[in-house]
Amino acid sequence: MTQVRVRFAPSPTGFLHIGGVRTALFNWLFARQQHGIFVLRIEDTDQDRSTDESIQAIIEGMKWVGLDWDEGPFRQTERMELYRSHAMQLLQQGQAYWCVCKAEELEARRKEAEAKGLSPRYDGRCRNIGITNPAGDAALRFKAPQEGQIVVDDLIKGKITFDNSAADDLIILRSNGYPTYNFSVVVDDALMNITHVIRGDDHLTNTPRQIPIFQALGFPVPQFGHLPMILGSDKSRLSKRHGATSIMAYKDMGYLPEAMVNYLVRLGWSHGDQELFTRQELIEKFSWKNVQSSPAVFNPEKLLWINAEYIKASQPSQVAQALVPLLEQAGLHEQVKAVSPEWLAQLVVLVKERAKTVVEMVEWVRPYFGESVVLEEEAAKKFLTPAIAPVLDKLLARFEALPAFSKQVWEESFKKFVEEEGIKMGQIAQPVRVALTGRTASPGLFEVMEVLGRDRTLLRLRQGLERAKAS
Repeated sequence: MTQVRVRFAPSPTGFLHIGGVRTALFNWLFARQQHGIFVLRIEDTDQDRSTDESIQAIIEGMKWVGLDWDEGPFRQTERMELYRSHAMQLLQQGQAYWCVCKAEELEARRKEAEAKGLSPRYDGRCRNIGITNPAGDAALRFKAPQEGQIVVDDLIKGKITFDNSAADDLIILRSNGYPTYNFSVVVDDALMNITHVIRGDDHLTNTPRQIPIFQALGFPVPQFGHLPMILGSDKSRLSKRHGATSIMAYKDMGYLPEAMVNYLVRLGWSHGDQELFTRQELIEKFSWKNVQSSPAVFNPEKLLWINAEYIKASQPSQVAQALVPLLEQAGLHEQVKAVSPEWLAQLVVLVKERAKTVVEMVEWVRPYFGESVVLEEEAAKKFLTPAIAPVLDKLLARFEALPAFSKQVWEESFKKFVEEEGIKMGQIAQPVRVALTGRTASPGLFEVMEVLGRDRTLLRLRQGLERAKAS
């Protein structure tokens, strides 16, 4: 059996779009499942729009979501001679011809055809002239078949038939010697031995244009699959007005790459009612038959839910790693340097049930850095009052007298204190919470103490007591 070889071939004209990531992901899953090869190719022949910055953005985005490639990245601009030699082969075979029609002439004929209600395709004026040595600017066109049909057995959409009577004689080499998209793609896919071309369905109309070129060059035709586009909530094509479309924007917003992968796979593919998958499960269970043929709607709320689930389920050390750069951006660079990775992972465990994104987690963990804590003024006014000061003083003295620090010992001592004082738990728990975290909402009180440690717990209780006395 022929080894499966697939490719992801973005154009470096901007950031890596989440639609592109989904296409790459489906190719990657198929390759990994079939023990095949995943190729990364950069289609950078558009000199006006392609940039090195965009190439780096593509690579960075691919690495962030963990889509490793086996070959590449190849750049089309480094393969120009290959395109020219194959174009000349078609010319020699009589399957291509020089066209000397000027751009303004072509535009005038296009408008004339449209006015008559005809297809605005090239009228074949230079097709049978037999120009051999064109003077001045000339483009090379492919002689497209004029009769019969092209049948595509699409992996996702099923059987699709195209009538050759509507085919256009495509330019394959521009007058500046640069290949066009439809030609360079064919040469690359053929020479890279690509067995399956999986791409967005905005390329569906390119398929009947490319297949005859494969055949004319004597190359095997790969199997095609066209993924439906991703729509926004208003059912129009996903764009910036629906929210972020760059994959790296989601990193900056605090999403985990594993959550993004899970969500994007489920955006157009299903396996029963299962929502959450490990990467290995995705590889094992992925199949083209379960990829839907209709467009998928991007749902930010669903993505947020999946991300929250991943934060809860992921290894704390992994979440902590994603948290570090965001903490540094939040001005906590020195504080982060002062703590161990193990302590940071412990802090993640403390707050992970409360945060839906890693950015949210920054605000939840902020109170646990540093010796002192910034008190929310409303919380301090409500709970750190002169009336609570004597009770807080007694509790502090009890904690200071404990010979050892442990969550269990302090919790038992606290509960015993409440019983002895004849007060309700909430009467003292909320003031203690505010003293330790500056807020009225936090994880479990004794879990907080455990993360803060003995010295900082006592220090913050003393500071809270001082504030209560001074109120």
